[in-house]
Amino acid sequence: MTEHSRILVTGSRAWSDRARLEWALGVAFKAFRPIVVVHGACPTGADAMAAAWAQRAGVGVEAWPADWVAHGRAAGPRRNQAMVDAGARYVLAFLLPNSRGTEDCVRRAEAAGIPVRRFEATR
Repeated sequence: MTEHSRILVTGSRAWSDRARLEWALGVAFKAFRPIVVVHGACPTGADAMAAAWAQRAGVGVEAWPADWVAHGRAAGPRRNQAMVDAGARYVLAFLLPNSRGTEDCVRRAEAAGIPVRRFEATR
């Protein structure tokens, strides 16, 4: 059985540039296939777009929802650390100004030695 490369997508819940996100996932798919798309399970923005792309592309998905009820404001950082601890081949980060949760996940991934590609909003 072939090992899948885990591609962790982190990004703003308000990310709206679907074309850039899908381009980045397409490049990752070509470079690292087979892949599994890992995301934080936000129903909007980068996570939702990544999940939709993965479904259309027929690749695996791992959704890691934050447990806001149990952990309050610590839920996002706890989820980010869990995703990083599970390992990834590469991180795609989609940032808007003041994307604190995304920046947190990026810092954790870089500290773990996982390569990160940042995409900043252009509009």
